[in-house]
Amino acid sequence: MNVRYPVFVAPAILATTAMNTAFNQTSFGVFTRIKVDLTYEAIVPTPLSATDIAVGEVASAVLNGLLTSAGFLLATTAMGLAASPGILLAVPAACLVGFAFAAGGLAVTTFLRDFPDFQLIQLLMLPMYLFATTFYPLSTYPGWLRPLVEALPLYQSIQLIRGPALGSFDGPTLAFATCYLAVFGTAAMIIATRRLGKLLLK
Repeated sequence: MNVRYPVFVAPAILATTAMNTAFNQTSFGVFTRIKVDLTYEAIVPTPLSATDIAVGEVASAVLNGLLTSAGFLLATTAMGLAASPGILLAVPAACLVGFAFAAGGLAVTTFLRDFPDFQLIQLLMLPMYLFATTFYPLSTYPGWLRPLVEALPLYQSIQLIRGPALGSFDGPTLAFATCYLAVFGTAAMIIATRRLGKLLLK
């Protein structure tokens, strides 16, 4: 399907918007609440558990990511970059993308020692943003590199949003992306909850 380049890129930017909003809130934001504000120290004596805190943080990040993505979707539509009514599916898709990366951000944060460690995160996030077909189709990359690109969570996020946004509803592709992100988010949530529990009990 031939589309204008801005129309091709817009769904990917929407996916990265959901990713960055959710991930940043549960990484930098949570780390600040753990190390600087000591927010959780006041919560630990209450009946709330580490699971409650983790669920609350992720839910808040998902909602924030959803609102940001919805705003981006409105701007995309206003600029004439919506190629198909299927772009409306970006709203529930953004929730799933936000969940996966919010849980991932929370899990990663529980392993960080200090603020300089965030530079290590950027060493992973920036290349993923550049190479996860955000700006170029998968066919651009050499064959040996494509499986690595397809393994990236951002690639699956873009697949979930770009296809319907461009009017393509490939069932197996969308189903795989949905399952991938759901499993990724669930696994990250389990790790985050267990690690956060250990941190709060120190």
